[in-house]
Amino acid sequence: MKLKLLPMLLMSLYGASAWAFQPFVIKDIRVEGIQRTEAGTVFSYLPVKVGEKLDDEKAAAAIKALYGTGFFKDVRLEVEGEVLIVMVQERPAISQIDFVGLKEFDKKQLVDGLKQVGLAEGRIFDKSLLDKAEQELKRQYLSRGKYAVAVTTTVTPLERNRTAISFNISEGEVAKIQQINIVGNQAFPEKDLLELFVLSTPGWMSWWSKSDQYSKQKLAADIETMRSHYLNRGYLEFNLDSTQVSISPDKQSIYITINITEGQKYTVSDVKLAGEMLVPEEELRKLIKIQPGDVFSREKLTETTKLIGDRLGNDGYAFANVNAVPELNKEKQEAKFTFFIDPGRRVYVRRINVTGNTKTRDEVVRREMRQMEGAWYAADKVTRSRERINRLGYFSDVNLETPAVAGTTDQLDMNVSVTEKPTGSIMAGAGFSSYEGFILSGSISQANVFGSGNFLSTQVNTSKINTVYSLSYTNPYYTDDGISRGFDIYQRKTNSSSLSVSRYGSNSIGGGMRFGVPLNEKDTVNFGLSAENTKLTLYDNSPQRYKDYVNIFGDSNTTLRGDAGWARDTRDSIIYPTKGSLQRVFAEVGLPGGSVKYYKLSYQHQWFMPLVRDFTLMLNGEAGYANGYGGKPLPFFKSFYAGGNTSVRGFKASSLGPKDIDGNALGGNRRLVGNAEVLFPFPGMKKDQSLRMSLFLDAGSVFGDGDYPDGKYSKISFADIRYSTGFAVSWQSPMGPMKFSIAAPLNSKATDRLERFQFILGSTF
Repeated sequence: MKLKLLPMLLMSLYGASAWAFQPFVIKDIRVEGIQRTEAGTVFSYLPVKVGEKLDDEKAAAAIKALYGTGFFKDVRLEVEGEVLIVMVQERPAISQIDFVGLKEFDKKQLVDGLKQVGLAEGRIFDKSLLDKAEQELKRQYLSRGKYAVAVTTTVTPLERNRTAISFNISEGEVAKIQQINIVGNQAFPEKDLLELFVLSTPGWMSWWSKSDQYSKQKLAADIETMRSHYLNRGYLEFNLDSTQVSISPDKQSIYITINITEGQKYTVSDVKLAGEMLVPEEELRKLIKIQPGDVFSREKLTETTKLIGDRLGNDGYAFANVNAVPELNKEKQEAKFTFFIDPGRRVYVRRINVTGNTKTRDEVVRREMRQMEGAWYAADKVTRSRERINRLGYFSDVNLETPAVAGTTDQLDMNVSVTEKPTGSIMAGAGFSSYEGFILSGSISQANVFGSGNFLSTQVNTSKINTVYSLSYTNPYYTDDGISRGFDIYQRKTNSSSLSVSRYGSNSIGGGMRFGVPLNEKDTVNFGLSAENTKLTLYDNSPQRYKDYVNIFGDSNTTLRGDAGWARDTRDSIIYPTKGSLQRVFAEVGLPGGSVKYYKLSYQHQWFMPLVRDFTLMLNGEAGYANGYGGKPLPFFKSFYAGGNTSVRGFKASSLGPKDIDGNALGGNRRLVGNAEVLFPFPGMKKDQSLRMSLFLDAGSVFGDGDYPDGKYSKISFADIRYSTGFAVSWQSPMGPMKFSIAAPLNSKATDRLERFQFILGSTF
């Protein structure tokens, strides 16, 4: 009786039409009902073959196997004599997938995403996959703040066992954060706490920053920022009690309430060191940033543990463990801290692995490493290695990890993971003035030619002022110890009639070689030698001093130029520096052997200092002096100039200093420029550094000797320095870096030529 029920049980389990039959040997198998599927495909999945005995167990296995392919929505087995007949009904194929009402996402990206999960045109339709796709699409909309989204799917049967799928989407509007409340704060105003948040209520820049769109991850980060704010100001027992996020019935407004308990403000009563101190205690105590009497600060506590750990790491103890254990006196609101030090074992670096550099060669990264394979681990060398790789400018992200080598106690590997970014650029510069309108120039450069780390640049400028054709090439590692070598070839034609300088024309052709020698990690000495031929053209209204120079020395001059310089760079970043300094000393000399004999000396000191929050102060000072020697004057085409977006904004380029009788700048042999600039995030963008603003104060001028109308510029006079102030916006846009400035001159004279708006833009490729 139980044996007769087995076929019925199989039918209920697998949905197949079958009946009990006596086992028999299969002499033939016939497949019926297939339209798209090949018969061979069915045979390949059948667990029984011709010549085998078919019983109830094998029949059940055959039905299960064919269902498992996903190709069929119905499978039946029939027997005709000793022939097994497999009756199947195929699932429909997906003929097309359409989206109705789609605006937020790119259709092609969605189609590609569905294809990865098995839902695509030409594939077998699976209702479970369609349900998953619908839920995932809703989730993507919710992640973008569109909580009112409605997604419905329509499946339409078509001829030849096909089906069409349509996603009907009502996207709705993005839900905005209408209110953020903090409950329980007493020490700090709610307004000040909300300033710490990335999330905010709608503002005038919210359309760009999306800060008014709720994100669970962003809220968690904001709460942690607020926690750090309290812990760094003594509130050691700060606690987050609860967070409530509610949405309005129309799903357009979001309200956030954060409940906190501040606790009491603690001060530090004592700080001790304990454990195995392999470094003298006096040296370690100098690294402690939190002292008795200070208000408790988690930031200083963390910094101290890091400094002590790094100090031990410099001696090879890569896995040193430093824990600060508190002892609280709640009655006096005081805390004692003991730093327990466990240096662990001394380790060395077995292997350095570089990944992510699909274009840049391994050697370009490895030659910047200061931590060597086979040497004892040194934390300061690891940090310096990361900084040097970052400063290459070839990578958007550099990550260094030091995992222990399995099965050892004194070895680790260093894994350097980089993310490459475009290193070529097409740059354009532009300015605007009432005298000549827009001025355009451009250049093309590749800072990492064929992944070699070499620099190649070509400049083409065909403006009515300058026509420049130049080619530059630099190999930063001409020798293994980091000496660089570069070549320059150029032709430069100048017509100053459109500038604010005295009128003349020049055509220079030249080329040269230069070298850079690193003295240490921060200092570099540069020197070079080049040859240049300059042909001068003067006009009827050219200054008399220009005509006198040509009459005495001729209109064709050959210069054998020698260059030498020194630079020290301690900035933390080239693109967005916040601390450190840059110093440069440069000398340019017309050497004997050429017809032009002169020298020019320049000095620049740029200094960055972090201020409160994300504000940075930049101070820049420049000074220059030039003259002729060997009985020859300084050539007028080698004079200093000032004014414009690289010196004193608000004044037209090269317009400051001594002037001729027509009011055009003559240039000078002495130059002073000073800039003070406060950099900060663009309002509404908070900590997004891709868009920053600055307020600046510029000062500078050029001084010289000569036959000027009143002669008052013959000596340096601070009363003749021009000042300007204004604001600038820098944007690391998808097209490349852009900078805009609007300046207001503070002490301009009637003879000055002004240029209030300037900008520089570029794009990457």
